Amino acid sequence: MIKDNHGQISLEYMLIFTISLIILIVFTMPLVNRSMETTLDVSDSLKIQSDLSKVASAINTVYGEGQGSKQTVNVYVPQSVKVNMENNHLSCNLKLKDKSYKYIKVPYKSNLKSCSITLKKGKNSVVVEWPTGDENMFVNV
Repeated sequence: MIKDNHGQISLEYMLIFTISLIILIVFTMPLVNRSMETTLDVSDSLKIQSDLSKVASAINTVYGEGQGSKQTVNVYVPQSVKVNMENNHLSCNLKLKDKSYKYIKVPYKSNLKSCSITLKKGKNSVVVEWPTGDENMFVNV
């Protein structure tokens, strides 16, 4: 009678394949997680820079139209940020997933005094106004 070892070889093959697959998953999952966090950080920073550009454009428009003008801009930010307005620049520090910060800066031209506003996570309405008879513009959320 001939002995059949095909079942033993198949079992060993499946065991080796399973162990190899587990090792592959253990080493690749942290890399995938890190790359996803980096991608989300880039997306968030581009979104906030775009929203700051909208606010800067509204500031430029109100400044160009002169006293008595007002403009409202709706922005949606992925996380709460404090926006500083000084030296003709909008700037904020965006907290990244790795707990570091990215500095974002957008220029504008106006007579806006130095101030800061806080944009909360989600939808925000930013009002840029230059009241009649006032020397300076102001920005409210």
